[in-house]
Amino acid sequence: MIRRIVEADSKAKELEEANRKAAEKEREKIDEEVKAIHQKYMDDAQNEIEKTATYLEKRTAKKLADAKAKQESTLIKLKSDYEQNRDRWVDEIFERVTN
Repeated sequence: MIRRIVEADSKAKELEEANRKAAEKEREKIDEEVKAIHQKYMDDAQNEIEKTATYLEKRTAKKLADAKAKQESTLIKLKSDYEQNRDRWVDEIFERVTN
């Protein structure tokens, strides 16, 4: 009878150890899945950041080019106005200062 109790105890310990190992393997598997999901999320986020950065760079470059074109256009107009009106402006300024 004692031998049966000892054998049953041994089998119970073996089952307990097997269950502990199985539980540990499941925890490791879950940890790996969590890491994989986290890495996928981070990769997706990084890709989205890169797409957004590229879009913003293009948009900024276009705005800068538009601003430079507008500035150049305004400068050309100002130079043209100056060439057409400088004598009249000088005379008008002289008149205002001397009167």
